[in-house]
Amino acid sequence: MSKQNHHPFILEITVLSAEGLKSNNSSTLFSRRIRPFITFTTVPPSPYNLTKADKKCHVYRTRVDDEGGTNPTWGDKFHVPLDTTFFTNRYSTIHLQLYTKRLIVGQAQLGWCQIPVYDIIGSPPVGSVRYLSYRLRARDGSRSTGIVNLAVKLESLVPVAGQRVLDSDTVDTCRTVVGIPVTVLARGTQCGAMCL
Repeated sequence: MSKQNHHPFILEITVLSAEGLKSNNSSTLFSRRIRPFITFTTVPPSPYNLTKADKKCHVYRTRVDDEGGTNPTWGDKFHVPLDTTFFTNRYSTIHLQLYTKRLIVGQAQLGWCQIPVYDIIGSPPVGSVRYLSYRLRARDGSRSTGIVNLAVKLESLVPVAGQRVLDSDTVDTCRTVVGIPVTVLARGTQCGAMCL
């Protein structure tokens, strides 16, 4: 199998900004200033046995925003190669984690969210930008403070036998999508997003 057929999609992810962040640092000895950055991967941390492919997953990371505080902006753009199995598995997600860089004791997680595959391959055709916003979750999965804003675009596509490519004439491209972070989709669930 050629390398080109193994990764026929390039997903462009632009990490735009975050809003309403709060530091989880309870100590007054250390600075409460937030210096946030985001990491993401297509393979979320799993409590189950990891395969060799999972152990080799690439983690993408934004720069640290030293000036944005609780409302940071990045504008960092990443090109993520994805194969067709990412889009055929309805449980596929991009796992995003937001951290703050602390001067002395290292990084601390402020929140996380997941981008379901259905938010990426919804109605806009290949090459269209989708703006997505996700509420962050606490480490235990409960609702946390803060929202992260992203732009995603399925940038390139190598035709794959038996795969349907969306036709731009038959799709509604003027649709707002608000993502809902999920850990797993229930049976029969069609979409991890709520349309406004």
